This record gives sequence, C-alpha cells and structure tokens, in this order.
Amino acid sequence: MHKAALLLLAPILLISLTILAISKGSTDLPFLQVLDAIFSRIRMEEQSSPISNIVIDLRLPRALIAIVVGSGLGCVGVLLQTVTRNDLADPFLFGLSSGAAAGAIFVITITGDLLGIWTLPLAAFAGGMIASVIVLMLVSRLGHQGSARLILAGLSISFLFLALSNYLVFAGDQRAAHSVLFWTLGGLGLARWDLLPIASVGLFAVLTFACYQRRSLDALMAGEDTARTLGVNVDQLRNSTFLICAFATATFVSITGVIGFIGLMVPHLARMLIGPLHGGLILTSAFIGAVLLLASDILARVILAPQELPIGIITTSIGAIFILLLLMKTNKNY
Repeated sequence: MHKAALLLLAPILLISLTILAISKGSTDLPFLQVLDAIFSRIRMEEQSSPISNIVIDLRLPRALIAIVVGSGLGCVGVLLQTVTRNDLADPFLFGLSSGAAAGAIFVITITGDLLGIWTLPLAAFAGGMIASVIVLMLVSRLGHQGSARLILAGLSISFLFLALSNYLVFAGDQRAAHSVLFWTLGGLGLARWDLLPIASVGLFAVLTFACYQRRSLDALMAGEDTARTLGVNVDQLRNSTFLICAFATATFVSITGVIGFIGLMVPHLARMLIGPLHGGLILTSAFIGAVLLLASDILARVILAPQELPIGIITTSIGAIFILLLLMKTNKNY
C-alpha cells in the first residue's frame, strides 16, 4: 500500500472505530449523542446526563486503553520477532504475559486486595517482571545458541507460570473463578482513566526504543554476523530489547490481563502493508494493533450482549485462523 494513502486512511479509520467502540456495547448509544458528549468534554462543559457519564467515565477510557495496549503489543511483537528471528515470537511465547497473569491470580486467590484497587495491577506487574528477569537470564546464557533454543526456553517459562497459575486456582479461593478467567483470557472491563497513564508509559517506552534502534534492528535482519560488521552490539541489543519488551508487556497485562496473538499477528500484517524496514514497520504495527484490539473489544461486547466475552477468546480465534492461513501460504511457496 502507498505510504501516503496509509497515512491518510489510518487516522480516519482509527477515529471512526473509536467512536463505534464507544457507541456499541451491551446498550447501544446514539451516535450523535456520543459525539455531543465528547465535544462537550473537550469544550470543558459540565454534563451529568446518563449517556454523558457512560461515554466519558466508562467507554472513552476503555477505547483509549484498547488503542494504547493494542499499539504496544503490536510493537512488542515486532521487536521480539526481529531479535529472535522467529516469525512466531510474541509476549506470551516468552512467559512475559504468563508471569503477569500468575501475579494477578496470586492476589485473587490467596492474598486479596491488600492495597485496594491497585493491588491487582501491581501484582500483575510484579509477576511480569519476575518472569522477565528469568527470561533475560536465559537470553544472556542462550543468546549464542540460536533462536530455536530461545523459543524453547521462552515456552518453558510460559508453561511454568501457567502451571503455577493453575495450582493457585485449585489451592486458593474457589469463588474467584470469574476473576481468574478475566486475567487468563484478558479484557478491558477494568479500564478507567487512572490506568491510562500506566499503559501509556509502556507504549512510550517500547515506541521510543524501537524508533531509536530502528537502524540496528534493520541490520539484524541480515543476520548477526552482518549486523556485527556494521557495528551493532548484537548481545546488548537483544538484552535491552527483551528488557523493554518485558517492561511494556508487564504494564499492559497488569491492566488488561493476557490478550494473546496480537503481538504475533500484527507484525505480519504490517510487513504486508509497509515492508520489513523498521522505520515504517513500527508505526504501522502500532496502528494495526490498535485497530485489531478495538475491533475485538467491540465483538466481545456485542456477540453475547448484555454478557461480555473475555477479549482473549476473540483474539485467539482470529489468531488461530491467521496462523492456519500463514501456514497454507508458506506451504504453497514451497
């Protein structure tokens, strides 16, 4: 796709989908009244109607967090796939998401809300960072042994924390099953304004790092030996990439739970549109990730309305179909 056309269509599509996400849900809201509530808040006009409260206090922060988290997961997927040189790498594959979910489940089933409403996000962030430290230790030890061993190491960490989560579910409070389901399948039901800065910090970190290291990442695509001859410190780049991705993933999962396959699918779609160079690939992945998560959230709210599906069911279903299509395409190329 031509870059100029993409730059023109991207904001239009994202704004339209955001308004649709605010309008649609268990109770549909009139489109014009949604716009009126948003513009009234922009003009700093006080409104206390039920529709205004739903739009401003509930659905607008939810849509914005979906944009930020979707963008961040897309960027994380690009970075992990580049440094591992594996097209199936994503945050879940390396245990980053599983560790955060285990931290949240520990609070839900064992300790309870010791720190009030911040207990779950903090526990999820701590779990994600613990998993990240383990992954970084493995990366530093296995970095010279090829991407296949890195993927296997990441899978082992992911399954380890998945086993820990399952143990906590059975050993802890059995009445917390619904909350556990949220953290293992993901959702935006906890979205609120004071959580938006946390997600934004994760997105800012991964975007800034990716843009700053874009030339080194481009060099790495030609192989580690070629990258070294071009002056790239491959080991340092890999370690710093995992650290940034771990931090960003932990912030996202601490708010939304585990949302699978966004980080896996988005880089492939972005490469089809813009090519493999990271200058345009990162921004395109951020846009596609935002659109994909927004659209998935809309589907999660309307398929069984007024009941809300965990968003991970939607993204996992789309991801499974995507991988099958990718495998069929790869098979045809051979």
